[in-house]
Amino acid sequence: MSAKSRQNIYIAISLLFVTILGFALKYYNGFAQEWFNNSGAAIFYEIFWCLFAFCFFRSQRAIITIPIWVFIATALIEFLQLWHLPLLQQFRATFIGKTLLGTTFTWWDFPHYLIGCILGWLWLRMLSPQANAKTSKS
Repeated sequence: MSAKSRQNIYIAISLLFVTILGFALKYYNGFAQEWFNNSGAAIFYEIFWCLFAFCFFRSQRAIITIPIWVFIATALIEFLQLWHLPLLQQFRATFIGKTLLGTTFTWWDFPHYLIGCILGWLWLRMLSPQANAKTSKS
């Protein structure tokens, strides 16, 4: 099996794992439920988008730029929650709209987005054969 095929499998498994865990946290009932449902799930939301973008852009440079752009995009989406256009409200009323755009602006999401992007960057480094080759040479 080629390195690229193996990497594709690892990315697919990672996406599946992050998606399942993110939704599990979103609907978790128990201790610190509110934090897990909102902030904890936001961390995995960021990691998901980093992994998803890595499916299309796999250079060493992309490993650094993807988390930065994911943070910028999700920050913009967070600010978009302050805008209550009827079309946006209609989309947010759906499961997909609520999941992708969110419903309420909160500054507290930004640190979790940052944590998610840092973890996403580390995840992409682990998936990169070049980064793994550098670490194994040391």
